[in-house]
Amino acid sequence: MTWSEHAWATIEPIYHAIIAMPFIAELQEGTLPIEKFQFYMAQDSGYLEHFGRALALIGARAQDTDDALTFMRFGEGAIVVENALHESYFRDFGVTERGVLEPTCHHYVHFLKSTAALDPVEVAMAAVLPCFWIYKEVGDHIYAHQRASKNPYRRWIDTYAGEDFATSVRQAIGICDKVAASTTDEMRARMGEAFITASRLEYQFWDSAYRLVRW
Repeated sequence: MTWSEHAWATIEPIYHAIIAMPFIAELQEGTLPIEKFQFYMAQDSGYLEHFGRALALIGARAQDTDDALTFMRFGEGAIVVENALHESYFRDFGVTERGVLEPTCHHYVHFLKSTAALDPVEVAMAAVLPCFWIYKEVGDHIYAHQRASKNPYRRWIDTYAGEDFATSVRQAIGICDKVAASTTDEMRARMGEAFITASRLEYQFWDSAYRLVRW
């Protein structure tokens, strides 16, 4: 069993809780109240900026040149490509400004940036993996189970269920497996802990959007 296979097995209950939560179920059906999606988009826009910085920092610290370039491209994608998509959503759904980072988003981005800066780079790579992998699995789940023909959130669904995003996910998983295979049992355990923590924060990110949790 690879490191990633073991890591995913440990967060299966979290993943199943995510796809069962009201935010995801209503997004899938196209019935999610617009104010909850607006809150989510504003927070996710702020998240992506900081996520991109964490990815770029990991790229700067990566030992392998190819891994460094890959993570720097991940960072560019988070800041430029996905942010541009969110700007169009801002227009489509009447979001006028990003606003402040609310508690869950604030916690999540500071966990990722502190891990990227201060922990071993292998641990940092594992910490950012859930944002790739869980989003891909959730996107695929929604795409496979949606029934509404005119779902207003269809473009978001298509983005995370698309092949371009799938390629990035496979690259991120592959790098984590490669570095895990060449490190110690202790480091692999630390990678697993970071993966679990970030997965919990993925759940909380969507849950806080549904409940509109603010400071």
